[in-house]
Amino acid sequence: MSVIRPPAVAGSFYEADPKVLGKEVDKLLDEAAPSKINGTLLGLISPHAGYQYSGLAAAYGYKLLKERPEKPYDCVIIVGPSHREFFDGISIYSGSGYATPLGVVAVNDNVRSAIFSQSSNISLSNAGHRSEHAIEVQLPFLQRVLGSFTFVPIVIGHQTRENCFLLGEVLATIAQQYNILFIASSDLSHYHPYGTAVLLDKKVIREVEALDEDNLMRQLEEESVEACGGGPIVAVMHATKKLHANRSTILTHYNSGDVTGDKSAVVGYLSAALVRGN
Repeated sequence: MSVIRPPAVAGSFYEADPKVLGKEVDKLLDEAAPSKINGTLLGLISPHAGYQYSGLAAAYGYKLLKERPEKPYDCVIIVGPSHREFFDGISIYSGSGYATPLGVVAVNDNVRSAIFSQSSNISLSNAGHRSEHAIEVQLPFLQRVLGSFTFVPIVIGHQTRENCFLLGEVLATIAQQYNILFIASSDLSHYHPYGTAVLLDKKVIREVEALDEDNLMRQLEEESVEACGGGPIVAVMHATKKLHANRSTILTHYNSGDVTGDKSAVVGYLSAALVRGN
């Protein structure tokens, strides 16, 4: 029996009507103007707030997929944090797919099984998936730019160094057998005054640009930087570096104050591409 996860944030984070949603995503993609990248796109770092806030930042990354005539991906792996449920370890959704207003995206069972078999820290579960938005909001963009595709949704519960680097190692191993696009879903600092947020976000952006996941993890542990999906960023950076990513291109970054004009307490957004250069 197929178990499909229904949309949890349609109508709040993004439009619930499929026709309106399609137009919304296409408009954001049309407005995005990412830098050109030379080489093979291995991964993206993408924000996950409501589309009215971070949708344009996300579109900067997904525009690259729309414009690059590369070999089709065997699978997309999206790694996100858990905002609403705390659990230890790493959770891969145990059902058959995620639904959005644009249709159902099937879970790639072969890739999921291969990942699950690598470590007892990785479980097949609904934990972190039930009402979580971080993975869900990426899907309408992928549906518009890739059309039909399969994916594996992964949520890191407790974002410890062990869990993040373990997942990175596992994903790199699995990617030896498949052509995979990795996506790390994360926003940056939360609810600081504009100037403070800019300084905090620059620290994360500097480590992403340097492809230094170890230093980023250290600063997350020290709480000298903020990113709700910092662990997913570390895991995806580690995996793509194992696959010989040698460049990270910052596509765009801004915060909610730049969108709304309210700079009293803002949330930061980043779009970046992880690339294996020629």
